[in-house]
Amino acid sequence: MPCLHLFISGRVQGVLFRESMKREAERLGVTGWVRNLDDGRVEAIVCGDQDKIHSIHAWAKKGPPLAQVAQIEMTPAEGVFAVFEKH
Repeated sequence: MPCLHLFISGRVQGVLFRESMKREAERLGVTGWVRNLDDGRVEAIVCGDQDKIHSIHAWAKKGPPLAQVAQIEMTPAEGVFAVFEKH
C-alpha cells in the first residue's frame, strides 16, 4: 500500500489540525498517524490507495478552518497501519 511522509508547516499547531486530519483520514479510509513536532510543524504518514492519498494531501494543503498552511514537504514512505492515529 503506498504511503506518504508529510511535514506540514505554517500555523498548524493549536488549531485542531491533528484531530481534524484524523477525522478526515478516517472518513477517507486512510491509515497512518499524525503528530506535532517541537519546531511547530505537523508530521504525518498517510497510507492508502492513490486516490485516497491524493485526497488527504489536498485536504492537508488547507487543513482545518483556523490553520494557515505555508508548505508541505512530502516523500514516499513505507508502513503498515491498521488505523489512523493521533499522537
